[in-house]
Amino acid sequence: MSYDFLYHLYPLLLITIVVEVILIQFNHNFNFSWQESFASLGVAIGHRITNTVFAVIPLGVYSYVWEHRLWTISLDHLWTIFFLFVGVEFFYYWYHRFAHEIRWLWATHAVHHSANYFNLSASFRLGWTAWLSGNYLFFLPLCWLGFAPSAIVLTLAVNLLYQFWIHTELIPKLGWFEWVFNTPSHHRVHHASNPEYIDRNYGGILIIFDRLFGTFATENSNFPLVYGLTHPFQSYNPLKIAFHEWNQLFQELKNTKTWSDRCLIVIGRPK
Repeated sequence: MSYDFLYHLYPLLLITIVVEVILIQFNHNFNFSWQESFASLGVAIGHRITNTVFAVIPLGVYSYVWEHRLWTISLDHLWTIFFLFVGVEFFYYWYHRFAHEIRWLWATHAVHHSANYFNLSASFRLGWTAWLSGNYLFFLPLCWLGFAPSAIVLTLAVNLLYQFWIHTELIPKLGWFEWVFNTPSHHRVHHASNPEYIDRNYGGILIIFDRLFGTFATENSNFPLVYGLTHPFQSYNPLKIAFHEWNQLFQELKNTKTWSDRCLIVIGRPK
């Protein structure tokens, strides 16, 4: 399952990144790395290729569930569109939260957090192994209930597109908007590796589930944000960025003697 809707917008997104870079150059309060941004572009290309090559796996799973769905829910009414939107947000929250709490999922998601500078180009850092981690499984209940896989994928694409603009330091807090929606300020907190901020603000478009489930944190000027992984990883090689956490995981599995301990590593929290 791919996000083809997004790829048609890449030229516009790239232009927006260039504008951000120009603004950063005139504002010395923010940092920027050309090497890191080009590495993010390389990661994005790899993400596109692997999504296409391995699309058969999630497509097969969703096709099977769709054939055994409870109902067929059409999107001819606003309330069904709204239910799909909120449903995707709900399951996205839990996917995103578990991607930070379960090592197997984190091995893919860590790619997105590997950037040490926070700017729009960092939004392109998406893992190459979602088909292996099983990210798509979190949204299967919506398919089973009766939402068409294509509608789910389109809604996820819109979710991902929305998150592009929140990867920036240039936009300050946005007042009342922050009570309901995910914003650059909220997402800066999410990408920070400070103990005060870590594992917070998992929402996609909305921030309401973080508020409901106790994972919300606000940006605090008393705690300057530090971006990147808790164990800093510095590489501009897209291959190393994409597989660094997998390599760490498999090395630990190799050096662990019992299968029970291996299972605990796979389902345990990232280190």
